[in-house]
Amino acid sequence: MDKSNRPFLKSKRSFRRRLPPIEAGDRIDYRNMSLISRFISEQGKILSRRVNRLTLKEQRLITIAIKQARILSLLPFLNNEKLFEKTEANTRTTTTGLITRNQ
Repeated sequence: MDKSNRPFLKSKRSFRRRLPPIEAGDRIDYRNMSLISRFISEQGKILSRRVNRLTLKEQRLITIAIKQARILSLLPFLNNEKLFEKTEANTRTTTTGLITRNQ
């Protein structure tokens, strides 16, 4: 049989099952920072369920735990270190310029 005649047959690739991101012993809690930090992007956003490979119940619990940690200041709401560094560098140059003009 020619390959062009079998359009709906699946390819025979090996399938390796991925390990779940949350193990049975892990407790989803706002104090468990090592677990929570795995589900946050570099910008500080909560990653989606598809990216995390979580069940709906686990994703809800993770989201609640992240929000509680943010409210209690254990996690930042935004992770904008690069933006802060740029604005800090600009204020330094402008303030030194003002000081030299006043003298």
